[in-house]
Amino acid sequence: MAERDRLRHRLDEGLAALGQDLPAALRERLIDYVELLARWNAAYNLTAVRDPGEMVHRHLLDSLAIAPHVSGATLADLGSGAGLPGIPLALVAPERQVTLVDSNGKKARFLREAVRTLKLANVRVIEGRVQDVPGQFDCITARAFATLADMLNWAGGLLAEGGSWLAMKGRLQEEEIAALPAGFQIARILPLQVPGSEGERHLIVVRRA
Repeated sequence: MAERDRLRHRLDEGLAALGQDLPAALRERLIDYVELLARWNAAYNLTAVRDPGEMVHRHLLDSLAIAPHVSGATLADLGSGAGLPGIPLALVAPERQVTLVDSNGKKARFLREAVRTLKLANVRVIEGRVQDVPGQFDCITARAFATLADMLNWAGGLLAEGGSWLAMKGRLQEEEIAALPAGFQIARILPLQVPGSEGERHLIVVRRA
């Protein structure tokens, strides 16, 4: 089986397990993203995951698992790294304006290249600290780049009134949840079943109190 066919097969199986039916053209663009990431990763070490097939499970499907919980017209992905979950979420919802934020220069360069190569007209990249991002957003995603308290203390002001902060975590830490800063409350904690991935995954949904 050719490499792209292998990736396509893994993605199709995973989407079926998630109960998501995406158009064929969109699935091809998701594979394009994984192939671009794998090429850049060889030189720039953007992610510890080396195998593109594993990237489908641990990056693409992990990101797409939260897609049903994303809402609003604007999304900021903080500490986006290689564009996760921001780029997959931008691909599946081209009507939403997505801002990818990362302070690491080589990761920001990759993000800009991904936006150009994948023709993501709805995506902009900010290279800088989350504390310095202007504006407010209907939805904010963060994939375990800091504790909940740190993230909200640094960037809680970015969350628009009525918006949702989606924190992607592995094993739940009770002390981390208990340390939520004033002005915020946990709306829901959802276990995530990510096809092909081992270990616990959770989505913590935070809103303004």
